[in-house]
Amino acid sequence: MHLTRFEINPSRRDARALLASPQKLHAAVMAAFPTTAPAPASGGRVLWRVDRQQHQVMLYLVSPHRPDLTHLVEQVGWPTTHTWDTRDYQPLLDTLAAGQEWAFRLKANPTGSRRKNPDATRSQRFGHVTVAQQTDWLLTRTERHGFTIPTGEHKEPDVAVRGRENLSFTRQGADVTLSTAVFEGHLHITDPDALRAALVNGIGPAKGYGCGLLTLAPVRRA
Repeated sequence: MHLTRFEINPSRRDARALLASPQKLHAAVMAAFPTTAPAPASGGRVLWRVDRQQHQVMLYLVSPHRPDLTHLVEQVGWPTTHTWDTRDYQPLLDTLAAGQEWAFRLKANPTGSRRKNPDATRSQRFGHVTVAQQTDWLLTRTERHGFTIPTGEHKEPDVAVRGRENLSFTRQGADVTLSTAVFEGHLHITDPDALRAALVNGIGPAKGYGCGLLTLAPVRRA
């Protein structure tokens, strides 16, 4: 597996158009890999996420194969000064062990399902839109993904929803709306294998549209 970081130049017109369309960005990400690339033997899939800060827009990729982002550099980057940074993800995956604590970031599409009426035979997926609903969605899934979220100084789970938005686009002639949330906090590893699976396969739905990528960072102590 590989972890890639690429900075997008938001002042370019093509970049603004790309960032406004999850479908276009998905296509641009997948164009970084040849269609003839063999399926990975160890599992994992292409995951991506856009992180926006005040003066910086970063694209993060986790992928079984090393990407070629030349097309993105030319269209939405700085062709003469910057390219991208790809690193082997396996050393970090191998260091994970039960009991460790990490800072994390996750952009997800928190959803639930329910029937429109009691007589309906199928459930319909819906997006959680409040901070409480979205936080609860994450907390009910941490155990299956090999971690817990410790309690902070105010006796609340050490996780915050830093960004929420609704993404709307058309797919195959149908209107699609995704409610997304960016979670940041700290996690405690309980099952390293399950956490490794989450890191390379993603969490939740809408993985093709920039959701599901969980990333870790060392905990900064005061």
